[in-house]
Amino acid sequence: MVGDRHGTGTSPVVIALGGNTLLGQQGVWTIDAQIDAIERTATNVAAGLDAGYDIVLTHGNGPQVGNLLLEQDQVTETPRLPLDVLVAETQAQIGYLLQQQLGNSLDTDQEFLTILTQVVVDPEDPAFGNPTKPIGPFYRESEATEKPFETRHVGGDSYRRVVPSPEPGEIVEQSAIVRLVRDGTLVIAAGGGGVPVIRDDGLRGVEAVVDKDKTSQVLAVELGAEVFVILTDVTHAYLDFDTEDERPIRDVSSSALRSHLEAGEFADGSMAPKIEACIRFVESGGEFAVITTPDNLEAALQGETGTVVRK
Repeated sequence: MVGDRHGTGTSPVVIALGGNTLLGQQGVWTIDAQIDAIERTATNVAAGLDAGYDIVLTHGNGPQVGNLLLEQDQVTETPRLPLDVLVAETQAQIGYLLQQQLGNSLDTDQEFLTILTQVVVDPEDPAFGNPTKPIGPFYRESEATEKPFETRHVGGDSYRRVVPSPEPGEIVEQSAIVRLVRDGTLVIAAGGGGVPVIRDDGLRGVEAVVDKDKTSQVLAVELGAEVFVILTDVTHAYLDFDTEDERPIRDVSSSALRSHLEAGEFADGSMAPKIEACIRFVESGGEFAVITTPDNLEAALQGETGTVVRK
């Protein structure tokens, strides 16, 4: 177990920031809107630090990496870059903004460091033949059918581009992350789920996006975290989502939540990976996991709001 900088011997808390929580209101993607959103999120994280928690941050990158793909689709004069390189680019982009805004939000000598993180995946993972991970902007059905890439329905009249999302295995930089956390550094790691790589006479990147919630869960278990928080754009996970019978899930056992998951209550590439990550975390020894919004972080760290998953 990794001790904290305050000497209390408590384990760190892993907080996974959804890619959409790092954007402006209603998904505005200008850089100024992103900075404003990250500033608000950083203020909430700073409150957790001030309360004495040792925090490890991870983050999504679906909207950001989707933007880079859109740029490549529009500009043919420059060489195309593969998805693994785009994931690495967004790790640096979002990590830089988080580091800066956390520093601006805290009156402390706390150090912040972004770790370019690689995650080993299985080249035979069936996800490579069944893309489910949504990235980039939302489209109406009429727009989606005209796109030269695969899209999938994600709720309402919304569709998004989908790419393969294999299961995360080993986190290549795991030992370095553990050392930094032990030394009291606030680490930002596993951005976008980590750069997907395979072992092939060394490491080699592959065309995929690893789900950040699943990688965050792997990291949380490796760090000995007791609490795992997933911040997204809804206050709870819901049953019968987007219907007249929609109702929030509050305190729930991992077994009950797994039954809902197996019944198909949660969308692939969206809420389902979050649910699965929470179940895996508590069934691997974590005390509890929470799904909620950034504004609820302080209460979530106490298990007092959002969807709280316990063994």
